[in-house]
Amino acid sequence: MKHVLLGMIALMATAGTVRAQQPADSLRYEIVNNMPLFYQQMKEQLTYPMAWGNAPETDFGQWRTKARETVTECLRNLPPAPQDYAVQTVATEQREGYEVRKITFNISAWSRVPAYLLVPDGAEGKRLPAVVMLHDHGAHFTIGKEKMVRPFGVSKEVLADADDWAVRCYDGQYTADYFAANGFVVLCVDALFWGERGCKEGFDYDRQQAVASNFLQMGSSWGACINMDDVRSAELLASLPYVDPDRIGCLGFSMGAYRSWILAALTDVVKASASVCWMNTTEHLMTLTNNQNKGGSAYSMLIPGLRRYLDYPHVASIACPKPTLFFNGRKDKLFPVAGVEDAYRTMHRVWESQGVPERLVTKLWDGPHFFSRDMQRETLEFFKKWL
Repeated sequence: MKHVLLGMIALMATAGTVRAQQPADSLRYEIVNNMPLFYQQMKEQLTYPMAWGNAPETDFGQWRTKARETVTECLRNLPPAPQDYAVQTVATEQREGYEVRKITFNISAWSRVPAYLLVPDGAEGKRLPAVVMLHDHGAHFTIGKEKMVRPFGVSKEVLADADDWAVRCYDGQYTADYFAANGFVVLCVDALFWGERGCKEGFDYDRQQAVASNFLQMGSSWGACINMDDVRSAELLASLPYVDPDRIGCLGFSMGAYRSWILAALTDVVKASASVCWMNTTEHLMTLTNNQNKGGSAYSMLIPGLRRYLDYPHVASIACPKPTLFFNGRKDKLFPVAGVEDAYRTMHRVWESQGVPERLVTKLWDGPHFFSRDMQRETLEFFKKWL
């Protein structure tokens, strides 16, 4: 009996020793920096079976059709297209070489939205090139379209807000005004949650997650709704009598860049696109230190389920063989350079495979997350060449 008791005591002591040797932290958490500890294994499961070169289709046209169908299938339960855009001009302001029009139009069967339409002088009776200008996120929601167009007929607070944002992100130049002064018709619309399409209760960064959650609860997604609104915006431009439907482009910075390349992938109404400071790969974005893993802003750029089929550069490649431009800053803290270069290589292989390598322009600038005047000038020259 004595030997049995001593054995039990020894066993309990050993068990206690084993428990003490276990890392204490492993008993307290399985999430770090908002990521599951097994996030690397999750990424390893992403094989992107619909990517060009991975998919069974060897005919590029067939692949392009099926890849676009895959993306579209992930854009679920969205507002239907409007039966009539019913464009109404509510105010105008003449500027040097162009007119800025405040308009309203039906962006879907369920939503009527305000927008800015910039029309070069003498447009009537002509067919001009046009660009959909897609504003950034910036965790700044009080203005949307006003980030691209200098507003008029607004409060001094809104004007000051817009002027400040133009300096912070666009080198003191309103990109839409710059393009309109150089002969392009330009359309700028608030994305849902920004500016005049914001929250009745006020602008709050954390409210994004509630909005996104509610979309998901109803079988849709907030990001997909934004993407489809952009498609309708391009279609509206194509319907205008003074716009050449064969010369429509799209351009954006930051979140606007993401919206731009995915818009070019979703619709052939867009003939050329430019995206400044938003391209990377899931491998380099889904890390413990990247801004993407914080949620919030990321929800506006998510299409549920899509990563099971295609990564970001694969989706952008659906636009091939369209002329397409990508810029990024080497000092951009949001988009790791290694991921930018990886994505660029992936896309170049696609354009090269179709014999049009000159139609894909990629460049890394020695700067931060910023759309400088020099970048705007080169982007304008790109659109002048192709549109």
